[in-house]
Parts: sequence; C-alpha cells; structure tokens
Amino acid sequence: MEAKHRLPVGRLEERFTEKKPLYTPAEALAEANRCLYCVDAPCIKACPTSIDIPTFIRKIAADSVKGAARTILTANLLGESCGQVCPVEVLCAGDCVYNEWGRDPIKIGRLQHYAVTETLKRDPALFTRKAPTGKKIALVGAGPASIAAAGYLALEGHEAVIFEKKAIPGGLNTLGIAPYKMKGHAALVEIEWVLSIGGIELRTGVEVVKGEAGAGQVSSADLLREYDAVFLGLGLGPDSNLGIPGEDGAGVVGAVHLIERIKSHPGLQLEGVSRAIVVGGGNTALDALHELSLLGVATSMVYRRTEAQMTGYVHELAAARLDGGTLVENRVPVSVVRDGDRVIALRVAESRDGKAIAGTESDLPADLIVVAIGQSRATQIALAFDGVVVDPKGRVVVDAATHRTGNAKVYSGGDCVNGGKEVVNAVAEAKIAVRAMHAQMMGA
Repeated sequence: MEAKHRLPVGRLEERFTEKKPLYTPAEALAEANRCLYCVDAPCIKACPTSIDIPTFIRKIAADSVKGAARTILTANLLGESCGQVCPVEVLCAGDCVYNEWGRDPIKIGRLQHYAVTETLKRDPALFTRKAPTGKKIALVGAGPASIAAAGYLALEGHEAVIFEKKAIPGGLNTLGIAPYKMKGHAALVEIEWVLSIGGIELRTGVEVVKGEAGAGQVSSADLLREYDAVFLGLGLGPDSNLGIPGEDGAGVVGAVHLIERIKSHPGLQLEGVSRAIVVGGGNTALDALHELSLLGVATSMVYRRTEAQMTGYVHELAAARLDGGTLVENRVPVSVVRDGDRVIALRVAESRDGKAIAGTESDLPADLIVVAIGQSRATQIALAFDGVVVDPKGRVVVDAATHRTGNAKVYSGGDCVNGGKEVVNAVAEAKIAVRAMHAQMMGA
C-alpha cells in the first residue's frame, strides 16, 4: 500500500539496514516447520495481545499466509510492526519450549513480519466493518494506542476521529523506533492499512487544548460535547534533563529528540561528531548507543549502577556491543565540559548505589552527549479533561479492567498510562478500552 503521509528523503535513517530482514518464502516455510505447535503454547501467554502463535505458524507451514495474517491481525492490528519491533526475546520467543532444551527458539517475530507484510502487499482487504452504529469517538494522539483503538472501533461500526498535533502520525512507531529495527515509512504504510478499514478520519496538525481553541486547535470541552467517547493515546513528553552544569547548549541532546531527527529530518549528518556518550541504562539509551555506533561514531553508554541493574534488555546491549558500543558502569555525570560553546567531555564521578563519590571525578572525551534518563509525562493534555487525574509519576490513572479514567466518557492507554512500555502493550490496552467503550455506548 502507498502511504499518504511521507517522510522526506535524505534522512540518516536511510543509511541503516534491517538487522532482521524479511524472510523469503522458503526461509519462512523452513522456520515454520520447526514449530512444535505446543498444546499449552507458553508463547501465547507471553504475548500481551494473546496472538494464537501456533495457529498462525501452522498456517504458514500449510502455505496459507493470508490465513496466518488474519490470525495475527485479529489479535493485534499492529501485528506488522510488532513483528519487527517487539522484544520477542523476553516475550513470546523467550518462552518458547526450545529454550529449555538449549535450542534456538522459533523466530516468531520474523514469521509474523513475513506473514503480515506479504499479505498486505497482495490482498490487504482482510476485514469487513460491522454496520454503522452512529457512535463517534475522538482519539487524542496518533501513536500506536490510538491507531489500534481507532481500527478496533471502526471494525465495530463506530466512527473514529484521530487528532494529532504533529504533521506526521504514528508517534513512537514512526519517529521513535530504532531504524535498524523498522523504518519510519513502514509505520506509515501500516497506518494507511488501518485507515483503509474505513470509518476513521485522521486530522494532523491539530492540538487539543483546555479552554477556547484557536487556529489549529480543538478544545477538550468540544470533544466531550460532540463525541460519544474520548480515547487518550498521548504517549510521553520530552526528554528529561540531567540538571548538571554545562548541560544547556549545543552538543547535548535528548535521546528521543535525536532518534526522531535521525528518522525524520533530512540533512542531519552529525558533522564533527566522532565520539559520543549516552547517559542512561534503559532501552532508549541502548537504541541511541546502537544507532550512533552503526553510524560510525565511537559511542559509550554511562550508567550510574552496574550492568546487572540496568533496566534495558540484555539482548539489546549485546547487539550494541557487537557493533562497537561500550558500557561504562558505576559513573554519575557531574558536569558537561565545554571549550567555548563546544562540548569536549562529560565529567563523571564514581558512584556507590547510584550516588556520586566526592573526589573521584574524571573526564570522558566526547563531541556529543545524549541524555536518555526518561521522559516527562503528557499531563497537560490529560488534565484538560475534567475528572482525569494522574498519579505521582505523571501517568494517567485508569481502571485496569476498562481503562476508563475518572471521567466516564474518557478512556486511555499506551505510554501515558503504563509509563513507557512496548508497542504491543499499547495495542493490548487499546483493545481493553475499546471493549469497554463499545459496551458503554451500546448499553451492553
């Protein structure tokens, strides 16, 4: 399918090759025939969207690739991107029985990517909407949670209108996924397929605000008045700061901001950057470490605790190391060292339990410092809706069984609720919310 929204050419993202390229039909058939089709299927239990993995793999083995895709997409409308970006090593493939026998687990993600991508190329009309219900739902944000929710709402016969502040939809999928996993244009093609279900309108360049709306804006009050329900798929906010001397200015950038520029901004070349330091220990930090290493920049990741205490996935660190990335453990940034406006080093101190030890400072040379210690929460938009509250960590508070907020007409899901998990978690939460919204609107 062709995507109506396009990213400009000349992006650094275009220099990356996929670490897990699409299987050929022969490769997919061979891998599918390795599956044991377990009756208890621990892989299904490990999938947040409960895809019937043995069934879709059996269909690939039986040369029913379209049937496999339908099985996947019924459970997860974003099954194409999840096949590429899911951390299968700690989800479905991580629970494959082959692991217990010391054998390679089934490459579930790659089989999923193959089945959906090949099917949507040839025959994308997989589902038929139910009869129109006359109900209309507003969705705020065009990230994975809202896109999935809109698709499931449309299949139930409802009308969905998505409001996105940026010009390009997709949120994390389009602008935040490491380009060696999935390119931004692939996310846009997937969004176009979801929109092709029908009954979905995407309005980009529209900001939701509290109070009177101006040009390019819509008010939260109008959404509550004009729609039968509202879904908040807000994602997360800007990168957090280190709060150390010398941080402000050129040469210090947030990891999410940098990754977005790599994926969407033409002309970004990282000129003059030969050494970089990434600060953090989560998966975003690991993505930045890996991306910069692949771009030929000598990159180290500074973490305030030990490798064993990192929240980032072990397999992601191992992959980054294979491409030249390194880890500096037990170091706390204390200041950015500059020569005029130019960054020349990150001053760090040895740490104990994550705290700096006085008198142990040293300088790590760098031309670029990337901060990956978390993101702020998108509380301003959420709190524009009366009755919606956030917890002390800035996450939207919802009822776990329905994902309804404190406002009876407002539901929420994705990173703004879970604090920053995977795309597949956003889809799973969208499904819960849609089920509850549908029941409420239809009086079930």
